Amino acid sequence: GTLPSPSLPNGATPPMEHCDVMALCRGGAAQSKGDQPFLALWTPRVLKNGYQGVEKDLPEFEDLEGAARAVMRLQDVYALSVKGLVRGVFQRASGTHLPTLYSPGHLFSLSADDCFHIGKVSRRRSGHQKRNDLTFVLSLFQAGNVSYALSLSREFLHYDPSNKRVARNVLKYEKLLGENPDGAEAEMMLQRPNVTHLETRDLYEELCQTLGSRPTQYQSPDLHCSYETNGSPFLILQPIKRELIQWQPYVALFHDFVSDLEAETIKKLAAPWLQRSVVASGEKQQKADYRISKSAWLKETVDPAIVSLDRRIAALTGLNIRSPYAEFLQVVNYGLGGHYEPHFDHATGRPTSLVFVFQLSSVEAGGSTAFIYANFSVPVVKNAALFWWNLHRNGEGNDNTLHAGCPVLAGDKWVANKWIHEYGQEFQRPCSSDPND
Repeated sequence: GTLPSPSLPNGATPPMEHCDVMALCRGGAAQSKGDQPFLALWTPRVLKNGYQGVEKDLPEFEDLEGAARAVMRLQDVYALSVKGLVRGVFQRASGTHLPTLYSPGHLFSLSADDCFHIGKVSRRRSGHQKRNDLTFVLSLFQAGNVSYALSLSREFLHYDPSNKRVARNVLKYEKLLGENPDGAEAEMMLQRPNVTHLETRDLYEELCQTLGSRPTQYQSPDLHCSYETNGSPFLILQPIKRELIQWQPYVALFHDFVSDLEAETIKKLAAPWLQRSVVASGEKQQKADYRISKSAWLKETVDPAIVSLDRRIAALTGLNIRSPYAEFLQVVNYGLGGHYEPHFDHATGRPTSLVFVFQLSSVEAGGSTAFIYANFSVPVVKNAALFWWNLHRNGEGNDNTLHAGCPVLAGDKWVANKWIHEYGQEFQRPCSSDPND
């Protein structure tokens, strides 16, 4: 299978360009026999068969909607100027006092039809000109805070009594609170992870806008680089290059952890199996707008490259990484606007003790990993492995590991995730009663 296109979300392949059609016609004309016109060969049946042959590679309606939402997401998260974005320039909106995020080699402007479609998607999602306000109320409802959503909706209705959508929402919220006066969780559409989306949105966007750079005042002299072997004979002749990013939570970047050949091998193995990424919703797995990417799982038996990678992880950590004590390798591809909003890795399913994020590609702009409560972000570094502990040694989740994958502004981002579980590591990483350990 071919690798997903970096220019469209969800790995969609762009349609045939005008020059490709002309080349096809020229090639076919050269093969036409006698004086028979070439176009006469294109019967409806031939055209239908030709279309069916390329139909699977053409964008679907979901891809078109996803592309419009991706542009809106980039403009929102990175505070981009709408006028500049239409012209293909990634410059900040006026008043942000920040430098231009990205300067592409070629400018690709949005057509009037493109802008009209994005506007339709935006209005369909909001249903009102006060998009930001109503989206905030909807987010409160999705997060389970029905009482506050009802209060704000009543206030909207006071100033706009003819708004039927808000009136319907008021009735719905009143009914929910009547059935559940405490405002506890009710059956509703798929929620964002906890209420952290509302509490951390501004900080999340600010961290994404830094593109992984860190202001001088936040740099600590305790952070350093070193060669690591963990006492393993396997790493004596080729120690791992560690850059300590943060002490609390413990976050490190291991440079050149994978080779170019290993990265390309893993991407090629995963490409035919990529599917839209899902999130946990109770006992089910569902698609969600707050996670836009494609992913696939690879067992260690698929290729020697994965076996070698697992052996390297075990040598560095000293942990048991065989199933069921660790997950299989998850390969993820983020296209234009691909992202994963703030979330915990230890909040769903089986608790994971630590995480490795192998960065299999570089990106032109965007795609940083932002740690919200710890207030820093890490840029994409090709072939490096980003590492952190999800849990304290007493088994409690480390709230400072709330993190997010910032939207890809330009380029194509490939990562591979390796989660290692808490259980099965009792002798390798003993428990501690110290909550800060």
